[in-house]
Amino acid sequence: MTATTETTTEPESGPETGAGAGPEAGPESPAETGAPAPSASPEPSATALHGLVIDWFDAHARDLPWRRPEAGAWGVMVSEFMLQQTPVSRVLPVYEQWLARWPRPADLAAESPGEAVRAWGRLGYPRRALRLHGAAAAIAERHGGDVPAEHAQLLALPGVGEYTAAAVASFAYGKRHAVLDTNVRRVFARALTGTQYPPNATTAAERQLARAVLPEAEATAARWAAATMELGALVCTARSPECARCPIAGRCAWRLAGSPPHDGPPRRGQTYAGTDRQVRGKLLAVLRDADGPVRQGALDAVWADAAQRARALDGLVADGLVEPLADGTYRLPA
Repeated sequence: MTATTETTTEPESGPETGAGAGPEAGPESPAETGAPAPSASPEPSATALHGLVIDWFDAHARDLPWRRPEAGAWGVMVSEFMLQQTPVSRVLPVYEQWLARWPRPADLAAESPGEAVRAWGRLGYPRRALRLHGAAAAIAERHGGDVPAEHAQLLALPGVGEYTAAAVASFAYGKRHAVLDTNVRRVFARALTGTQYPPNATTAAERQLARAVLPEAEATAARWAAATMELGALVCTARSPECARCPIAGRCAWRLAGSPPHDGPPRRGQTYAGTDRQVRGKLLAVLRDADGPVRQGALDAVWADAAQRARALDGLVADGLVEPLADGTYRLPA
């Protein structure tokens, strides 16, 4: 699932469409359900999968800027925030502009939150821009401007949840962590548990399984995390998995079971046209394009339904994305 503009819900699940070596927003810890743990230990089959998946990744991984050594931990962190629910193709130009303008966390922290929102453009989920700005300020204040390497320190940063902390520690520093984005969860659901799709929300059983199949060696574990994410993004996709290209098709529990259709709760869809999300995006676009505060009339012109427009604007104010001023005008947060 990808976002194209502003929305009011920002689940932390990692990128649906493929971050590769690097994606966070909204409620930072997915709800864990009481689903039962796998009945059999997955370690033997997982060990056989490690080499196959990592060898495939070595041959087929995309050349993405946040995977390059020069990206550093800050580049990885920026990519993780941007790739949440957003496809790589849309992230790439904004990522390059962001790092050119703010090559270190302290550079971003020195600017206003509103400038982060403005530079975020139309990536969608703009609260991520505020969270990334808050994380940058904390890094500058607490860690001398360097993104910390330890999971606990990353998790203590504002706007950083379990997924992003694990991803940055793994992809930037080669630490051993289970990195569970939507792509990885889908690969594990099919290859290891024999189901077409993972649950709508990350479960305790999924976390247990991810830890169980994690390679022991740190470097291998980090490579496994990136490789399984890339496999889900490029091959084991949600709608049209290309099993003929999959390096583990011969060992995939779902395929060996005859690829049974999904029989769990309906998968969550995403609508946009006519929703408050669309109105929020239109309002933010006016504010991003303005050189200064914007009068109410300019905002009124973007949407005919006054009640919906007011509700969307109130939501933006409540989220800290828009500031109302005493003279009745509005601006991005200072």
